Amino acid sequence: MNQGNVSRILSASSLGLLAVMLGGCCRASAQAEARSGSAIQNIGSDTMVNVAQAWAEEYSNVERGTSIEVSGGGSGVGVAALINGTAQIANTSRRLEPEERERARQKNGQEPREFLVGYDGLAIYVHPSNPLTEISMEQLAEIYREQGGAERWSDLGVTIPGARGDEIVRVSRQNNSGTYHYFQEAVVGKKHDFKLGSMDMNGSKDVVELVGKTATAIGYSGLGYATSSVKVLKVSKKGLPPVMPSVATILDKSYPIARPMFMYTPTEPTGAVKRYLDWVVGPRGQKILESTGYVPLVKR
Repeated sequence: MNQGNVSRILSASSLGLLAVMLGGCCRASAQAEARSGSAIQNIGSDTMVNVAQAWAEEYSNVERGTSIEVSGGGSGVGVAALINGTAQIANTSRRLEPEERERARQKNGQEPREFLVGYDGLAIYVHPSNPLTEISMEQLAEIYREQGGAERWSDLGVTIPGARGDEIVRVSRQNNSGTYHYFQEAVVGKKHDFKLGSMDMNGSKDVVELVGKTATAIGYSGLGYATSSVKVLKVSKKGLPPVMPSVATILDKSYPIARPMFMYTPTEPTGAVKRYLDWVVGPRGQKILESTGYVPLVKR
């Protein structure tokens, strides 16, 4: 065999080996990509964390290559994560403040994108032993507002059987919570501060749990967090009859403490994030929203 033939054989062998190696690398890369998938960081509102986790779990079964990693902490935490680039989606139970929107625009070079994903009724919870079945917006303001006149249940004409003491235990949220800011706006009043001395909880679930253990407590939290350990009160607005929070009364706006829920992206979403958001506001996502105690965009 002459040298030219040897060279051609070696070249062909080398090319074949290279093709095998490249093929193996491509398959390994594809397999690694399939394993890792697309991880979407979804951070924010404690009010929304239950439905966000339900969405994430269901969506992972629909789009197996995409994982949604959900964490709470409050609307403010979600907005901060959106601005500093550690979240692709921020869950909030309030709209972005102008200064937050501006910081996000400066950071990302674009306006953040807002998505309305559903509604929530902010329920008023008391212990089951409390004889109250309804409360007015004015009475709530007297309980929670600085210099409000209601310090004891007897101030509202209420006696709680078997309770130790008569002082109202006000259960609230920490000030990084969208629920806190909405309650201040809707009930306490924008120009008023909360009364000092409330029990400020980290999460929506914590509010309900404390009220359920405390005979003289009252608290506010998302309707989706209602349990058998607490009683939900009807709420009345001046001149109108008391209304129980429900899907119907939130959609027809007869329940006075209801609010929209949002997801924000730092810029116009594309790819996996866009597909996920489209699914959230679609039929399946909205059905899950309703099944977890929230109110869908459209009543079916």
